[in-house]
Amino acid sequence: MSEKSKVYFADFRCPSWRENLPQKLARLMMTAGFGDVDMEGKYVAIKMHFGEPGNLAYLRPNWARVVVDLVKSQGGKPFLTDCNTLYVGGRKNALDHLESAYINGFTPYSTGCHLIIADGLKGNDEVEVPVEGGQYVRSAKIGRAVMDADVFISLTHFKGHEMTGMGGCLKNIGMGCGSRAGKMEQHNAGKPSVSQDACVGCGNCAKICAHGAPQIKDGKCTIDHDRCVGCGRCLALCPTDAIHADNDESLDILNCKIAEYTKAVVDGRPCFHVSLVMDISPNCDCHSENDAPIAPNIGMFASFDPVALDQACADAVVAQPAMPGSLLFDKGYDCSCGDLFQAAHPDTRWQVCLEHAEKLGLGSREYDLITI
Repeated sequence: MSEKSKVYFADFRCPSWRENLPQKLARLMMTAGFGDVDMEGKYVAIKMHFGEPGNLAYLRPNWARVVVDLVKSQGGKPFLTDCNTLYVGGRKNALDHLESAYINGFTPYSTGCHLIIADGLKGNDEVEVPVEGGQYVRSAKIGRAVMDADVFISLTHFKGHEMTGMGGCLKNIGMGCGSRAGKMEQHNAGKPSVSQDACVGCGNCAKICAHGAPQIKDGKCTIDHDRCVGCGRCLALCPTDAIHADNDESLDILNCKIAEYTKAVVDGRPCFHVSLVMDISPNCDCHSENDAPIAPNIGMFASFDPVALDQACADAVVAQPAMPGSLLFDKGYDCSCGDLFQAAHPDTRWQVCLEHAEKLGLGSREYDLITI
């Protein structure tokens, strides 16, 4: 039997003036082996979610500052990063994305480093990365700045998710590091569609397409899926956001694709992963609002193994009682269910992502939890 992965845990208790929460996170990371990563003179990407404007469940900049300072102490050159979103909102292009991050408190002065939107101004600055052993994705479309980094660190707000069941480390990496075309590939079969009511027939999509897929007729566009190769360039150029990706893949396949995109990101370079299990909202931080937590705050986790990390965090949440006043009670949550994520989103199966990630060799679902 292979050796279990190590996942390190610390709760949120700080009963003494000798240590605050940022210091406790730093101690957790160093105990977990963060100091063993060679960062001297190297570019270090710290992947996190800056929060959609209006959402208050995202991780605060204070947590990012801890990671940034540790990277600098080891001679690294850190930057905070995320990729643009596929949907319409406050983070669909780099300018709006940076503005949203600044509004939510992420600046070079609060975090100690610069912010880089990894897939560029319009979400199409990407690198095609082969997925070894991929069943659904041959090559993942990853934001260029993520792949340019020498070292990769994920800093994740662990929570629920309406499509994947839970939003953990793998979701933060796999979906979060995909360019807009990469996100489209994960959510559907890779072919966008056009909302006729929103289309103004400007022809920008037709000009950018190398395959003649967008067809303009009677002042409206339709996309010929026989010609479309799913590059997603048209999504970035549509001025009215009429072009969109249909969520036509099953939720299980979505979870599998997230695992495969994660493999593309982490393969071949040093990585380290941190998850904070707090403000456990039922839905993604991509929402412009956040509902009440479905479980109480638990603590902070760190590991070199992203699969073991997600499993440990999920186990910790599932073991908690449902939070009174949350949507679980609105839905008539049955305490015998035994899975808060499943209760919140009955159509999802978060285990699928971890099972597929383990098959891909990303890590192990078996772990030893070491409490500091």
